Amino acid sequence: MKSRTPLYQSLAALLSQRIREGIWPVGSNLPSETVLCRTFNASRHTLRHALQTIESSGLILRRQGAPTQVISRNIPRKFTQSFNSPVDILRYPSDTYRTNLVEEFIELDQFQSKLVGAPIGSSWYHIGGVRKQKGSNQIIAWTDIYILPQFASLTSDPDHSHSMVFEQIENKYGTKIDRAEVDVYATSVTADKAKHLKIKARDPCLVIVRRYYNADDELFESTITHHPQNLYTYSMVFKGGRNGESA
Repeated sequence: MKSRTPLYQSLAALLSQRIREGIWPVGSNLPSETVLCRTFNASRHTLRHALQTIESSGLILRRQGAPTQVISRNIPRKFTQSFNSPVDILRYPSDTYRTNLVEEFIELDQFQSKLVGAPIGSSWYHIGGVRKQKGSNQIIAWTDIYILPQFASLTSDPDHSHSMVFEQIENKYGTKIDRAEVDVYATSVTADKAKHLKIKARDPCLVIVRRYYNADDELFESTITHHPQNLYTYSMVFKGGRNGESA
């Protein structure tokens, strides 16, 4: 009580310590709020603030109407990407690379058609792989890339794994981006992607869909990227210009 540390932070530290020690194993549920309040002699307000703190650190997952679940014993290392211009939204930093695990010619089915944004039965070249950070080799994401079949040979280029595919297409074939669409949403990961991401099936993921169009407004590439929760952050900074115009 004499400590200047806020009560919720002290409680968050105690709860985190118990999780690290395995008292509440990964995959298990925390005791109810009533039990935790009684155990730690804390108010419900203090407890909820503490739970919010350790949830933001990536140790637990809270859902309305469901028990609080332990999802990690250690605070995950987060990968943060900052950008100041629209084009930065379309690329990853240079300290990452992609390892292709799937390369195939396909015709889009109904589900793929909706994701890619192209007609059912249209022909595409599909690249599927994990993106990692250099040095740590930490897995950042799983990405499905769909490009027009005439661009398939770019996967044999020496710098393919370290370059953005849309930049390879521009440099090798002269096709430039005239318009790009970006969609962001949350979903649960499928079992096949969870295996590559080394997480559990149905764990939450941040999904970023990017579609690239040429000067004739023709779609030539779509990417669908799944980021495991608490491992990736987009950090955006927009500066105001003169007369209220954006810089």
